[in-house]
Amino acid sequence: MPMASVAFEHLEKVYPNGHRALQDFTLEVGDGELVVLVGPSGCGKSTLLRVLAGLEEPSAGILRIGDRVVNHLSPQARNIAMVFQDYALYPTMTVRGNLEFPLRMRRLAKAEIERRVRWVVTMLDLEAVLEHLPRQLSGGQRQRVAMGRALVREPAVFLLDEPLSNLDAKLRGQVRAEIGELQRRTGATMIYVTHDQVEAMTLGHRIVVLHQGQIQQVADPKTLYERPANPFVAGFIGTPPMNVFLAELRDGPDRHLVVHGQAIAPLPPHAARRGPTLRAGIRPEALRLAGPGEPGFRIRVLHAEYLGHETLLHFHPGPDPPTADAIPWTARLPGMAPFARGELVRLRVDPDQVYLFD
Repeated sequence: MPMASVAFEHLEKVYPNGHRALQDFTLEVGDGELVVLVGPSGCGKSTLLRVLAGLEEPSAGILRIGDRVVNHLSPQARNIAMVFQDYALYPTMTVRGNLEFPLRMRRLAKAEIERRVRWVVTMLDLEAVLEHLPRQLSGGQRQRVAMGRALVREPAVFLLDEPLSNLDAKLRGQVRAEIGELQRRTGATMIYVTHDQVEAMTLGHRIVVLHQGQIQQVADPKTLYERPANPFVAGFIGTPPMNVFLAELRDGPDRHLVVHGQAIAPLPPHAARRGPTLRAGIRPEALRLAGPGEPGFRIRVLHAEYLGHETLLHFHPGPDPPTADAIPWTARLPGMAPFARGELVRLRVDPDQVYLFD
């Protein structure tokens, strides 16, 4: 299967109403790489795919596929295949007909069409449904047919725009694994758009976090989780998200972060000296119940979610009742220890698990 790198150089997209969907977007996707674009709705993910596919023109910047600048090439000339969340299968054609259709449109020889269809059918385990119509298929089977119709074209780049959104949770996990395995087996270059961070973290070789059309961070999943570049990335990546908050710095022989008059954690010795107020973050799993005699800080329980293997404890970081505009924190605790609403509890955190942001 042919492969190609993709390069975005200072790409901009401004709509006639003045909305800037993409701002100075610069990124290089390597041959055979699976890059995931993730971010909230309206951040520019799907716009970027449409620009790359040739469905929209960029307002500025350069777009390359392989060594070619493709800004002014038609969608057909870019050798790109797209897979959408709604499958877009032809309802009156069988699975075989849907797979053959793009090849017939390109007037390929019958033997070549048969070879490609057989290859895809075997790879995606579609033999049993080859003569079925789309309405006779499950959601997962329809998504595999949509993937197969893209694969038979042997494109240089695959674009996947939230392809799992219409599937239930169990099926999403299954098809997500199939897409990852398919990419490993074919070595295809894929750009995958999603708002689901689980898909991003499990599929992407690298993840691009977008916000308001701008890249916030590009990194592998481990780096993205352990070293978020800014509070937006820290609060977006992770389930539940990181607790991000403003804290005071209590200076002296032992520097501490102070929230609502309580010392939350000592700062590690290597932490850079900052002003009297700073933005910090603590992941929910870094919080633990403080044992007798252990240092800790008091919190007031708002409510608890019991999930069997763990409990998500939502609380206000202080002994006083929270104000109406207070943002609650979350702790991820093992097991199912009982908590009552309004109960005062002591928590602790490892100082090395405290993130500091500019």
